[in-house]
Amino acid sequence: MGPPNQTDPVAALEATCRRAATPCGDGTLVWRCWGAGPPVVLLHGGYGAWTHWIRNIAALAADHSVIAPDLPGLGDSAMPAEPYTAESLAAMLVDGLPAVVSDDARPALVGFSFGGILGGHVAARLGKRIRALVLVGAGGFGPPQPPMSDLRRAEPGMDAAALARLQRDNLGILMFADPAHVDDLAVRLQLAHTARARIRSRPIAWTDTLRRALPAVTAPVSAVWGERDVTAQPYLAERIAMLREAQPDARIEIMGGAGHWVQYEAADRFNPLLRTLLAD
Repeated sequence: MGPPNQTDPVAALEATCRRAATPCGDGTLVWRCWGAGPPVVLLHGGYGAWTHWIRNIAALAADHSVIAPDLPGLGDSAMPAEPYTAESLAAMLVDGLPAVVSDDARPALVGFSFGGILGGHVAARLGKRIRALVLVGAGGFGPPQPPMSDLRRAEPGMDAAALARLQRDNLGILMFADPAHVDDLAVRLQLAHTARARIRSRPIAWTDTLRRALPAVTAPVSAVWGERDVTAQPYLAERIAMLREAQPDARIEIMGGAGHWVQYEAADRFNPLLRTLLAD
């Protein structure tokens, strides 16, 4: 194998990761691991893959063991058995963790959007075996639900350029506060993510499943939202109140000028903040 392609961040990280596979449906759940040190498990969002963390992994792996699975039915991981729920998907992560985290380690969980929902259920099941839970733009709080602008859908016969324009528009609607921040890498990742997304995460995200799981979490809980996260606004204050009801000591951070995919759009601020939350 030649040297990693330093001009392509996806190829560079792929070249340096350690892979593991654990059962998932009729196939496997794929885990990627980097670095050494206290373990941190990064759980990506719905219709996504491990590359939701493309701008965060290297910074965190400088002194952590970073573990990023593709969630069931997303990315390179197989479809889970149906019917699936937040609880059944989280159970696959719980069962797979021993393959990537030693028995004496207490991992921190960082969950983005749909990954935050599953992270909450994992933390609730594992109790004191989890060191910290960080929720990033998490759903699963139930009503009230923000009004969502319609995303554009691919139409038969669209060529590659048209599909790229469509996904650029969708990123500007859902994931970014400022559409000008949508770069070519984000569009490339979005195209890859949506092409391989097989489970329907949104119906789970619209329920209150995370809110119901949070009281059982014994690890310290933190939450990060982009100030302009359209999946939370205009009800962000209500979501914070729900979180505080379940976890009164939770630390809340609002990142000004950022949208839903806050760890990508504002990576220069998110990365040091995440390190602080994990250290605390």
